[in-house]
Amino acid sequence: MTPIRPARLKPGVTIEEVAARAARPAGASPAAPRVVRGRALIFWDPKRPGRKQDAIDTDQITPSSDCVSESLATLDERWKAGAFRHLMPDFRRRVRAGENFVIAGDRFAIGSSREMSPAGLKGVAEEAGLDLVILCGGNMGDIFRRNAINLGLHVAQSPEAVEEARDGDEFAFDVGTRGITNVTRGRSYRPLPLTGKEEEIRRTGGILEAGRREFPGSIGREPRVEFPGGRQARMMTLTEQIVWAHRVDRDAEVRPGATLRVYADLLPASDGTAPFAIHTFNRISGGSAIDPRQAAIASDHFVFTGRPEDDRQTSISMEFARLHGIGKPHYAAPGDGIFHFYFPEQGLIVPGGFYPGADSHSRAYGAYGAVGIGVGSTTLGFGWATGSVYFTLARARRVVFSGTLQPWVTGKDIVLDLLRRWGASQSSGMSVEFVDAGLQLPMPCRNTIANMMAEGEAQNGIFAQDKITEAWYRARHIPLPYPRLESGAEARFEIDEALDLTAVQPMIARPFSPGNAHPAEEVARERLTFDKALIGSCTNGSYDDLLGAALVIRAARERGRRRVAGSVRFVIFPGSGSVRQEIERADPRLAGESIAAVFRSVGGEIRRSWCGPCFGQGEDALKPGERAITSFNRNWQNRMGVGGEGFLASPAVVAASAMAGYMAPPSEIGLAWRPEEFAV
Repeated sequence: MTPIRPARLKPGVTIEEVAARAARPAGASPAAPRVVRGRALIFWDPKRPGRKQDAIDTDQITPSSDCVSESLATLDERWKAGAFRHLMPDFRRRVRAGENFVIAGDRFAIGSSREMSPAGLKGVAEEAGLDLVILCGGNMGDIFRRNAINLGLHVAQSPEAVEEARDGDEFAFDVGTRGITNVTRGRSYRPLPLTGKEEEIRRTGGILEAGRREFPGSIGREPRVEFPGGRQARMMTLTEQIVWAHRVDRDAEVRPGATLRVYADLLPASDGTAPFAIHTFNRISGGSAIDPRQAAIASDHFVFTGRPEDDRQTSISMEFARLHGIGKPHYAAPGDGIFHFYFPEQGLIVPGGFYPGADSHSRAYGAYGAVGIGVGSTTLGFGWATGSVYFTLARARRVVFSGTLQPWVTGKDIVLDLLRRWGASQSSGMSVEFVDAGLQLPMPCRNTIANMMAEGEAQNGIFAQDKITEAWYRARHIPLPYPRLESGAEARFEIDEALDLTAVQPMIARPFSPGNAHPAEEVARERLTFDKALIGSCTNGSYDDLLGAALVIRAARERGRRRVAGSVRFVIFPGSGSVRQEIERADPRLAGESIAAVFRSVGGEIRRSWCGPCFGQGEDALKPGERAITSFNRNWQNRMGVGGEGFLASPAVVAASAMAGYMAPPSEIGLAWRPEEFAV
């Protein structure tokens, strides 16, 4: 039995009426073959003369403060104004002057699912009567790439073309063939190909036109989820089995590189990404024909800033939920929770499910035995209209966690160590399956690891359902509708690697990359001071995460450290409203105190549940020159606030650092590991 419901027509609407409406011309027809011409606008690496800049993330393309949509009528005004605001302040002027071939190095547009980035870049060119072409090297951010195809923004990957490009070069891009020519140098290039379905979407007007074509047929289709068995299952990875089960087209081949239509069990958004999804849904469906399918929205990004424009943004999804009768648990009001925490708590995420979420950290759902991927708003709006999304399956790799978990080591330390080992290439966009060989990793650890596959640049990260998973659901009385799955004995992984947990120690990641991680004991020798210690977020905001930090603080307090050091500001962000309530209750592990009371006793402040400072919003965001040690997931340049520096660590290390006054593990403040005292 599947929890996926068929389409529900609004009262008075008939399938015949929907089909007739779809038969009328609705939008742009496919563009005739043509050639885009212009000059190169190159992002050079300031640290490597003569090299193009790698790893330009979407935070640099569109800063969070510009990801605002105050109304559905003016969606992209702020997005255009913010395009490369800090990385290249004169970007808009240069595009208007004809530099419309944006050229960068490898891993362009990694990170966030914010579709504001490709939409804003496209809009900057269009207001000048131009087309923009993005030309980069290897491993373009997968979400950005899909978003660009959906929107009709030209993107191409050609390491050779990037290497040979110079300032002022004249370029041509053949829209029909996607061929690239450096006219100045007399060189032509063939970019990496798109899949057949991606090419079809690109050539036929983008995701809105695809949605309009498919919407009528989707209404009468009964969702069907059937998992493979026998010999077929033996040959498939866990992710492949889930995708196979959720195929719309039952004869579609499931293999790496194939683009398929896949039913979604839930299609969640935040108040930040929902407006563009609402716009897409309305454009495809007409807005009043059906209830949005599998829709869920959490107000967690722009809710507590105090800015009127942010309140207007949040009101868009609030009004959409009211209009379509989307209530709890599918609509999370401000303070209810960060959606990667809130929706699993509510039983909306289950093992075996397929969950495309309009936030890159939707990969967190892999902790629960599900496929969680980050998508853009247009993909989500397409899903709300049709019940399915287009999904291109990545190549698979497996990481086996062996050995014995060491003192003070948590999921944050494990994933930071893994990202450090992967290096600059990270996961290369692959689908990653994790094996907890010794069943040592509780759900909060798994959540952190799967969540940060966004930073690992993986398509998804997933743990198979096991006793730990089932105990978590049983404790919450959440039924599991799908069969228990595991990868087949003959499943193929292109990379099979192991991480010996015996060798993992508490870690701290320096700016400006989560992979720039070092043993916390080594960092402690530098006595790095900071202004803020921040614990929580969707990565480390569970009750157990906060309990681990409180146990460190209580032990430090008993050893004479009564307050956080110096002028350090210590702030806690629970992952959900229910966690915020739970930490106010007495816990026997704390001798009858509550977690919140322990935090407050040393000067800690408890905030409502939201994403705020993790992406540079609200009163706790970093100001220029400020430094913070946090349990957040992303410490890219300007991510936590323009001009600030973010370091990443586990809640226990952040707590110990707050008490020490410099970045350090618990051992640095005289705490010796005793499982009966500190293990959670």
